[in-house]
Amino acid sequence: MDYQTPHSKRILHAEEIVKVPKVPVSRRALLKLGMLGMSATTLASIDALVWTPKRIVEAATNATAFPDIQFDIGNFIGPVQTFSNVQVRFGPVYTVFLTARLNRTPTKGDQSVLANSLNQVEAHFPFSPAGVFTIVSYGLPYFRRLPGGLTGGIVSSHMPRLLSDTSRYVLEEAMPSPTDVTSGGSITKTTFNVPVTIESNDMLFSFRSDTLSTIQNVISWLQGSNNLNGSAVASPVFSNLFTFTSMRTMFAQMSLPHFVAQENKLPYTQHINPDSPMWMGFADQQVAASGPAAITTFQGNSSARFTNATSSSYFANGSIQHLSHVIQDLDAFYNVPDEPYTERVQYMFRSDPIPALGNGDQFSNGGGPAFIANDASVFLHYHAQGVTEASQTGLDLGPFGDDRNPVNDPQPATSPDPNDIGKRRPRMGHLSALQQSSRASDGTPIHIRMDGPGFDNLDVPDGSNQPKLQFSVFVPTAEFFRVMRVNQAALKFQAPQDANGNATGLGVHSDDNGLERFLTATRRQNFLVPSRAHRAFPLLELT
Repeated sequence: MDYQTPHSKRILHAEEIVKVPKVPVSRRALLKLGMLGMSATTLASIDALVWTPKRIVEAATNATAFPDIQFDIGNFIGPVQTFSNVQVRFGPVYTVFLTARLNRTPTKGDQSVLANSLNQVEAHFPFSPAGVFTIVSYGLPYFRRLPGGLTGGIVSSHMPRLLSDTSRYVLEEAMPSPTDVTSGGSITKTTFNVPVTIESNDMLFSFRSDTLSTIQNVISWLQGSNNLNGSAVASPVFSNLFTFTSMRTMFAQMSLPHFVAQENKLPYTQHINPDSPMWMGFADQQVAASGPAAITTFQGNSSARFTNATSSSYFANGSIQHLSHVIQDLDAFYNVPDEPYTERVQYMFRSDPIPALGNGDQFSNGGGPAFIANDASVFLHYHAQGVTEASQTGLDLGPFGDDRNPVNDPQPATSPDPNDIGKRRPRMGHLSALQQSSRASDGTPIHIRMDGPGFDNLDVPDGSNQPKLQFSVFVPTAEFFRVMRVNQAALKFQAPQDANGNATGLGVHSDDNGLERFLTATRRQNFLVPSRAHRAFPLLELT
């Protein structure tokens, strides 16, 4: 998910997991945050299913200094764990994304109030999953408020620029993906045909904790409760500075999507892998799938660098944070009998080689393993040949001419068609498509994901609660994310010809193109996440 190469060499095995009792957050407390009744009821019922993990933090990694890279919390969350021989690392169970619009241009006094309030939170809660991590980032609307706006001297002299084009800033607004629904566009989705909105929030607060009640307490205190972790602490006086525009809750814990599906009697419950922390049944918390925090910063590291920022720049140790809100069409994803495990695992990972063939029963309890390695070995293999893994995708269907696993299902219901023997049906893997640009030449991922399941009715046309992907990622530039998202869409492999009329040799059918048809992004926005030193209204002190 979102944690890079472990700082600790300690490996925690699955059987060492300890569950700590907790008091679930109440519906009443959530209503006080401004949630509507249905949303509060749903979230309270989810929290009743969550268990608090007992995290082992070794003395060597129990650092006391706060990281200057705001999201670099690897030293504070405990060791790597192994599941099915795959190394994974779980961040805090909950992340709440709180977007905000500024009602006026902040002053230097506001800057001081915000800085002090963030320090107060950290003085009253541990900087750990048992307490709270707070990440503050800023959208283009904030920078437009500064004297001269985006072209004024303050922003133009301090905002990092692309090495590839120094006329462009690292922060640019998000764009619809090629597979997003847009007004007047050609892309449609079967179930959730909702056009994407490019949001215009000034700020994004990301609160992370193992306990939802802690995040609820912090947000309530910022809004005027005067109570911080059980102590009487005067809330900050922001003088009507903020209007909070959305609150999106992400939960990431083993088995939790399955439990939530059971609780809500979702029709595909029996098909969700009971071990998986994600709705689609495959864990994405692999250690090898995210880079070190430094590679995502504006100054980069020895593996990759994309901007003109240096370690002495104002925005050194800053990054770009993308936030999107995605509805998942799980009815289609778990469609029986059209989407067996052997197809779903290809859509998620790759087809050449297929990562796992799954069980004889391809549908019950996920149909196969949830924890599958996602490392650089396949990427480096193709990189050495000067080609991309995506261009080599496809699965040899074998003697049955279909997706049966001949080991577990040796006697198909019908005889194979001789004309199908040995044929390849090209399929595009989500990760194969991403890896066209998501890794440095040495195989290091150039991003840190901070994503996980949600379950709410935000942007759902009929107002029902639906499984969500609450997606956020840290990358070195907005352009880097745009390119990565275009590659993820993989439309160039879907067509028999590229934009120049040259044959691609693949012609991947739209029904075999990764995960795109199952996902509807309804909101997107890019933010600049400054270093910890400048997290309170960056550049304002220079005005």
